[in-house]
Amino acid sequence: MRKNRLAILAAGGWITASEFVRNELFFKHYWVDHFAGLGLKFATLPVNGFLWTLWSFGLAAVIAKLLTRFSCGQTIGYAWLGAFPLMWICLYNLRVLPHGLLLSAVPLSLLEVSIATFLVRKLQGRPA
Repeated sequence: MRKNRLAILAAGGWITASEFVRNELFFKHYWVDHFAGLGLKFATLPVNGFLWTLWSFGLAAVIAKLLTRFSCGQTIGYAWLGAFPLMWICLYNLRVLPHGLLLSAVPLSLLEVSIATFLVRKLQGRPA
């Protein structure tokens, strides 16, 4: 149980950091420009950071649970499909998804989930 908590904490921290670096440091201009084109202001508020952190740790917990039943590859696939494309569909439906961002977001999100999965597997002490 303790290993599982540590694994979720580490993976959640990784996902949070990855999302922050990608969306706030690398691609913020995409978000700001897209929102401006919609007549909206892209705001970085503490409540947004809290909710994305909650989402990150939720994804880490899902990865930990999936690893109890599936291989690493399957876990990566299911976690990625359940988290990212569904989120992008919602953002697209709300008209706040900058389409050009997907060219970078798809491979980076796959890398993010892959590293989180390997972190969980290692910290839980699971075999490869």
